[in-house]
Amino acid sequence: MSIAVIDYGAGNLHSVRKALELASNLTGVNGPVVVTDDPERVAAADHVILPGDGAFADCRAHLDAVPGMIEAIGEAVDRRGRPFLGICVGMQLLATRGIEYGATPGLGRIAGEVRPVEPSDGRLKVPHMGWNTLQAGRSHPLLDDIPLGPEGWHAYFLHGYQLYPEDPADVVASADYGGPVTAIVATGNLAGTQFHPEKSQKLGIALLANFLKWKP
Repeated sequence: MSIAVIDYGAGNLHSVRKALELASNLTGVNGPVVVTDDPERVAAADHVILPGDGAFADCRAHLDAVPGMIEAIGEAVDRRGRPFLGICVGMQLLATRGIEYGATPGLGRIAGEVRPVEPSDGRLKVPHMGWNTLQAGRSHPLLDDIPLGPEGWHAYFLHGYQLYPEDPADVVASADYGGPVTAIVATGNLAGTQFHPEKSQKLGIALLANFLKWKP
């Protein structure tokens, strides 16, 4: 099994790779984790991860600047049906569009818009930064054996924008930050986390292990 982390100049590539290697060893998958900007390796991978840090528009521009990468994602996701995971802005890029620094088209994989986090409590600061538990919106293999709810495990968030999906069924889990914050989305063989699993300790490793075992 091959695991490709897309390198397009955005994201915690080293941390993501190390977390995936740990998850791979725990599951017995033991597949090589490759950080790559080679579209052929992405298209041929068994699992594909799109990390992301920074502004939506900048990340989309960086992704577009890698020749053949958008097409490689389509090959992996659509033609080969491989599991795909977006992390932070990598998850946001799955949306129809983002409005950070002007309207920018996303990858159009999940109908919805990326807009600012707007907590109802004015004392809560934006960006949303810190540890939060998750509340399930629906069941999904990514959440297998992960304790949720107020007494559950914590995920690490750092973001000022969030994805607002048009279809509530696309929301697998949310966090509470003066109102619901989209934490995990999924449709078909695509999924995304607003939080950083590579920084979320046991929850993050468990989720990545579930991703590597996922057979959509």
